[in-house]
Parts: sequence; structure tokens; C-alpha cells
Amino acid sequence: MSERNKDIVRRLVDEVFNAGRVEVVDELYSPTLAPAAKDWIAPFRSSFPDVHMEVVDLIAEGDKVVGRFTCSGTHLGEWTGHTPTGRRFEAVDEVSIFRLSDGKIVAVWSIEDTLGRLEQLGLR
Repeated sequence: MSERNKDIVRRLVDEVFNAGRVEVVDELYSPTLAPAAKDWIAPFRSSFPDVHMEVVDLIAEGDKVVGRFTCSGTHLGEWTGHTPTGRRFEAVDEVSIFRLSDGKIVAVWSIEDTLGRLEQLGLR
């Protein structure tokens, strides 16, 4: 089960974040969580259409997967009220804990270096 759960998180990174296939969220998340995931992911991808996430570590135990990622992208659309800067952020650290049930993500807790992203984009 641990490897299967890690594969679901890898699909999230590869297919949704990196390839921009937001419709895949419906396959990866529970029906109750999918709308909220799309409401967060779609605008982020619009703000940073070339976003690229790299999996640094994936650790699975039981029904949970912990992922450590780096994220890079170019600010080409409005983001959190900021007009596009055209600047790029590189290797912003992110950590997420996913809980899965029946092959679907049912809960996510994440932390990311938003300040580092803002500083790299010249917004702070």
C-alpha cells in the first residue's frame, strides 16, 4: 500500500502540477476534497504556468505519505493580488503530508516557503 500511495502523490506532481492536467485531480482526490484542490491548483498554475515541482523525498507509512518538494516557476499571472512580475522563483521548499484511503487523497497538510517565493519575485 505504501508504494501505491507514493505513486498517487507522484502522479499529482507529474501530471497535475508539472503537466497542468488539473482534470486528473478528480482521479487522485476524494470527491469531497477534489473541488478544493482544483480551486487552489488551477489559479496557482495560471499565475505560474511553467511551474515545475521536483520530488526530493517521499516517505510512506500506513495511510500517509510525506513529501518534500522544491517548486520553481515564472510569475506570469496575478497571484494573491500581485500583478505579474515576469520574474522567476527557484527551488522553493514545500512539505506536504497526504492521507489516503481507497487509492484517493482524503486529507492534505502542507507548508511552503511563501516568504522565499515573495522575496525571489521581488514582492517583499
